[in-house]
Amino acid sequence: MNGLTRSPWTVASALLVPWLVLAAPTPLSLAGVPPSWAVLWLLPWSLVDGPRSGLMAGIGLALLLDGLHAGPLSQVPALALLGWWWGRLGRSGPVIERSFNLGLLAVLGTALVGGSLWIQQLGWGQASLGSLHTLLAQSLLTGLLAPMVCSLQVLLWRQVAPGARS
Repeated sequence: MNGLTRSPWTVASALLVPWLVLAAPTPLSLAGVPPSWAVLWLLPWSLVDGPRSGLMAGIGLALLLDGLHAGPLSQVPALALLGWWWGRLGRSGPVIERSFNLGLLAVLGTALVGGSLWIQQLGWGQASLGSLHTLLAQSLLTGLLAPMVCSLQVLLWRQVAPGARS
């Protein structure tokens, strides 16, 4: 783990995610569906800080978000897997900094989170076509916002973390 976990401001930035989920800014929604704020925060964090930190951040963020909604569904498996995977991509592959790459990773991540929730709904007998509508709208919107939001976070967090790859 690098300097991101040592800086109180970067760790505190994770608290923006539940606030944005609860605030649900209307201008940033598509057909009433907001973007996946967790994916938009976790993607740059994991790319900069590595797989172990990404895994822990994914679990922590998912537990925080699961606490906001009562029910049997959980984002822990998907966000933990994404944090670990994106952290490995950030460490082992070429440096990911192009907007298209960030947007594609965000779309895949949002689809994985939505798909995980949909599979859990199937198990509880609650799945519907509305769930697929939400998954598609959220994936599209997150993919459109990711190049702007994630690029800025990656640049900022690479400056904050002294051992980050650049």
